Amino acid sequence: MRALVTGFEPFGGDRVNPSGAALAHLPARRGDLIVETRLLPTVFGRALAALHEAVAATTPDIVLGIGLAGGRAELSLERVAINIDDARIADNAGNQPIDRPVVAGGPPAYFATLPIKAAVAELRRDGLPAAVSNSAGTFVCNHVFYGLMHLAATASRPYRGGFLHVPYLPEEAAHQAGAPSMTLAQIVRGIAIILDVAAARTADIAAAEGAIA
Repeated sequence: MRALVTGFEPFGGDRVNPSGAALAHLPARRGDLIVETRLLPTVFGRALAALHEAVAATTPDIVLGIGLAGGRAELSLERVAINIDDARIADNAGNQPIDRPVVAGGPPAYFATLPIKAAVAELRRDGLPAAVSNSAGTFVCNHVFYGLMHLAATASRPYRGGFLHVPYLPEEAAHQAGAPSMTLAQIVRGIAIILDVAAARTADIAAAEGAIA
């Protein structure tokens, strides 16, 4: 089984993005799960092009996108991606779309297909703050989340997909008065737990389908 994990480059004046920094610390393999990583540009359009290239190159069974949600205090597994780009700030190329669809003619929303509630439960058992979130925002994170779920729904080789928002790192929160934070080691551990839960559930589904066939 193969997983693709994506993160983002820094944006909005930050010097680091924990979603991208975490990628270098993920193991290349967890049991039978091969883990591939890709850093995406924080740019509308280009991020989706890079995601499509990564999916084509890695042929994953699981895709987990990761992004920063400064101000959140927990690992937030997103439930739903919506078909709208509405940027409060400009992306790294100066684009600031307003009320524009991610995919013209696409459905209004897609739900994550990763086992998000089971993953949140496992994260909490491990002592990590975690929750299911019902809003991935309308910036490049949601842009990529919607795009990856649309690709999964329309590709000839589908995969299970979802998106994780992570808090600031402590060194970032130090410059954001009162902002919560989480260490990079905790974020990496959380990602690994989510991958383990997703891989186990995907294997169970494949086994059940094989038994029925």
